[in-house]
Amino acid sequence: MLDIPWDQPATLIDLDGKTPIIGTVLDCVQHFALFKPFAKAQARILLTRPVFRVGQKTRTWVLNPNEIEMLVQRRVAEENHQARH
Repeated sequence: MLDIPWDQPATLIDLDGKTPIIGTVLDCVQHFALFKPFAKAQARILLTRPVFRVGQKTRTWVLNPNEIEMLVQRRVAEENHQARH
């Protein structure tokens, strides 16, 4: 799941019904990173291409908050790596 391309089209949705953010996975992850904990718990990313989840036989079109947080951490790690080089 962590190999999702940053430029893949995606939509950040909110179970509270706020306006979705339509853009790329990177756009969605960056917005998610700014959310307060309550908003993060309500957020999901709808993908345009399904990905495999660890421990499941089927692919998914929707990323849950814990999976989005893993992408946030991936992005932070990539930024730190780029800053050092």
